[in-house]
Amino acid sequence: MANIPENLKYTRSHEWLEVDEDGTARVGISDHAQELLGDLVYVELPDPGRSFEANEECAVVESVKAASDVYMPVAGEIIEVNEALNDTPELINQDPYGEGWLFTIKIADADSVEALLSAAEYSAVAAEDEQ
Repeated sequence: MANIPENLKYTRSHEWLEVDEDGTARVGISDHAQELLGDLVYVELPDPGRSFEANEECAVVESVKAASDVYMPVAGEIIEVNEALNDTPELINQDPYGEGWLFTIKIADADSVEALLSAAEYSAVAAEDEQ
């Protein structure tokens, strides 16, 4: 079974969100998602300064098997992207919750985070995928 850290929030489309006390959050794709995709070979990241609505396509990850859209977990503005992924997209496979993060956002509405899935809820979603 995939690694699903308890301290993160998740989406049904397999993104994770780690909220900081300053109203920013780090975003990536889950361990389960990177397992489904296989070896990642390319990542297209959003431009810093750009704002997205919740569930809007904001990035693309490509593996040897398929390309997959990444969706914004909550509305917000991109404040930083993980430039290391331009040269080493496989960091997502190796460490999806650490070095393989995608971007950092300034959350538009802090309350919107509560609508995301807990680790237990996401675990059930991931289990459905495997059936």
